[in-house]
Amino acid sequence: MRQKTINIKGTLVSIESPLVMGILNITPDSFYAGSRKQTEADITKRIETILQEGGQIIDIGGYSSRPDADNVSPEEETARLAFALKILNRHYPDAIVSVDTFRADVARRCVEEYGVAIINDIAGGELDSGMFQTVAALQVPYIMMHMRGTPQTMQQFTVYNDLIADIRKYFSDKVYRLEQMGVNDIILDPGFGFSKTVEQNYQLMHHLNDFDIFGFPLLVGISRKAMIYKYLDTTPSESLNGTSILNTLALLNGADILRVHDVKEAAEVVKIVSKYNNTL
Repeated sequence: MRQKTINIKGTLVSIESPLVMGILNITPDSFYAGSRKQTEADITKRIETILQEGGQIIDIGGYSSRPDADNVSPEEETARLAFALKILNRHYPDAIVSVDTFRADVARRCVEEYGVAIINDIAGGELDSGMFQTVAALQVPYIMMHMRGTPQTMQQFTVYNDLIADIRKYFSDKVYRLEQMGVNDIILDPGFGFSKTVEQNYQLMHHLNDFDIFGFPLLVGISRKAMIYKYLDTTPSESLNGTSILNTLALLNGADILRVHDVKEAAEVVKIVSKYNNTL
């Protein structure tokens, strides 16, 4: 039986109906240009849009994880995040916020100084050995993604003995360590687009239900990614329709959280799929 609640600052938030996580990128080089927000006005507008269009979680990132992205220092990442978090806390202090970072100290500061509720780690603790201990000490939900290498090198590591079995082994080892450290709220992200070919991404989508064995909520992030635009020979800006189709498939295969750029469309997908699932 999969866990259907997340402990957010002492309140159990239900995921019986899947949640929509809206992306707020405080970066100049995110792969989808339409998601880049750097001024106070743009950041405020983006927060308003996420919440008004039905997003339940705001995921803030200050380090682009696109392939071959430039490295960003911890100081620069922290400064970017702090700028946005101050705006968010000033205008929307009750919003549920996750921070997209693989650095333990950045995560700790965002939680302790700005009240961030969730840590979203694309590296599953691989790029900072202190991340698991930090999550355990902070006692916040932890989104653990599957990736090999770094954002700069990840597409060099797409050879697997067995894609699904290897990812399940990756999660199994890390879940055991986290549970031994007292981490209760774990969310698994199989990492679409990270260390995977286009073909492997579709194989992964087909086998999402294979991760039910862990009993943890499942996050899927395929919004406007290369598995859409490379396959269709288009661009990220032309990938909304493909995103909605894949979000539908993800929900039908058991996704609990959709991480998206286009909140309104994702919220509609959740509503329609929920209606479909609940129709006798």
